[in-house]
Amino acid sequence: MKGIARHIAVFFALILPISILLAQTNPPHKSTRQYIDEFREDAIREMHEDGIPASITLAQGIQESNAGNSPLAMYANNHFGIKCTKEWNGPFYVQDDDKKDECFRKYGTVFDSYADHSTFLKSRPRYAFLFQLPITDYKSWANGLKASGYATDPLYAKRLIKIIEDNELFYLDTIKPIPPELVASIENYFNSPDTKARKNTYGQQNDKYVLPFAKREIELINGRRCIYTRMGETVDEVSIEYGIDPRLIYHYNDLESDKKMRFKPGMILFLQPKRNKAMEDFHTVQSGETMYSISQKYGIKLKKLYKKNGIRPGTDVKAGTLLSLRRTKKV
Repeated sequence: MKGIARHIAVFFALILPISILLAQTNPPHKSTRQYIDEFREDAIREMHEDGIPASITLAQGIQESNAGNSPLAMYANNHFGIKCTKEWNGPFYVQDDDKKDECFRKYGTVFDSYADHSTFLKSRPRYAFLFQLPITDYKSWANGLKASGYATDPLYAKRLIKIIEDNELFYLDTIKPIPPELVASIENYFNSPDTKARKNTYGQQNDKYVLPFAKREIELINGRRCIYTRMGETVDEVSIEYGIDPRLIYHYNDLESDKKMRFKPGMILFLQPKRNKAMEDFHTVQSGETMYSISQKYGIKLKKLYKKNGIRPGTDVKAGTLLSLRRTKKV
């Protein structure tokens, strides 16, 4: 028995350093939900600029890159499996695919991959008919991509549709672009001397701009657009007023979907995703504050606030606790 125990000890002594080395060299596995959260805005931007449904772009990115975990995605930032066609003069990455040692495009950033995906589809005649389809007809887009030869997998269209429906990505296709006059008003606002002076003094917590066509004032918290709620209004009413799908409003504000919920006056409600960290470094919890109210106050995602402070989600926080808003606390 002692001999067996000694052999087992030797085995673990040999294998443990290898496992530690692999853990250090291999990045953590990204889930489909994490991928969606990270690249949703890129897909929406490409939809507004080039007319490709955001649901289709995200579903292709998930399918082609294994949610960002494939070697091609990790080492070449290529999330759509686009190969080195004859007009490609940029860097490349070689790996086996349908044939051995095939050439794939390599990008400097994932942003470049998303942009090139749009260019790739728009520049090839075989995909031209897709841009005549309704932006919300993701099923026809998926079937059209398969019929046009984007992938050799006979189940490609079905796989895309399943990803879209399992994750309800079709709601992203209903998001409207920011009107040009609003973009101009934001740029003018941030470039004004008065705004720059107040930003240097107070940060962005009190920076505001007024939409010329909206019913209320919009505020920027941590650079994210938000409003203060009115007494008794619902998410559906905010959704109609600002053209944002209600499910996204729930998601942006870390809220559970509840059609019966009515807001108290003066609550902060974000109209776009909060950030992973705040502009401020720390916050001392005051009496009556919760992790949720603090995450809304500083425009930081609730799960990130918990994670940065090593607090289990759902745990109450005591008054006087010093919370980190930008960096993860060392345990």
